[in-house]
Amino acid sequence: MPPALRPAAPARAAALLLLGATTGCSLLAAPATGIPGQPAPVPPKQVVLTAAQALDDSGTARIDVVQEGPAGRRTASGTLTWGARDEAALTVTDELGAGRLTVRDGAVDLAYQDGRAKHADRATAESLDPAAGAAGGWAGGWTTALITNPGSRAYAVAQAGTLGSLGGEDVAGTTAAHYRGSTPVAEYFGAEGELGPDRLAAVLDWYQRHGVKTIDWDLWVGPGSRLLRLRETVTGDTGTTVTTTEVSGAASSDPTAAATG
Repeated sequence: MPPALRPAAPARAAALLLLGATTGCSLLAAPATGIPGQPAPVPPKQVVLTAAQALDDSGTARIDVVQEGPAGRRTASGTLTWGARDEAALTVTDELGAGRLTVRDGAVDLAYQDGRAKHADRATAESLDPAAGAAGGWAGGWTTALITNPGSRAYAVAQAGTLGSLGGEDVAGTTAAHYRGSTPVAEYFGAEGELGPDRLAAVLDWYQRHGVKTIDWDLWVGPGSRLLRLRETVTGDTGTTVTTTEVSGAASSDPTAAATG
């Protein structure tokens, strides 16, 4: 995902405000066909874009992330802040052990409990990944995802891919709408135009070398247009890697938005 944490651009914000203004029914009421006399179902893309904007507007969130794949299991948990402040503080566990990942004003630091430390900035954050090797470069997106507003990732998914509704599910005691879709790699990373040509080429080359053409996504949106969970599934030559991000602590745009029609 593009490495910047930033508020929505004016055009994006205006578009999402328009989407929100036309949403008068339950986010869970999104069947393929409408019911005569009832509000029109909300398209999945609209639901996800509205949730992405709500999270972006909140300026902060707690995330709990688990990644499982051929390389093993990784975890991370902590808080992200974006907009007026660019900060993050997360505990992480990866192949090198337990550590602390922090961001402050664009500087990214990863310090392990045994004293080893790595330093980068947003443009080179992937070099902190144990899989990056000495040459650095894109390493699959683990570090970038940890320091990126999840709403920005959800926005790119909605813009670049196709989404379908799987109905309502329980997420931590809350009924959430579950959406599933996929995005071609090139369209996903080019959705917001934030990666320069060289950077984009390097990212696309990594996925091509690993036999990945599309990325599969699951998103859960709860009452108040809250993005509750984001799951990325990448399948390539070496197997399947699943990264699940639980989102909490973000402000709700309207506590009754998903409860009324």
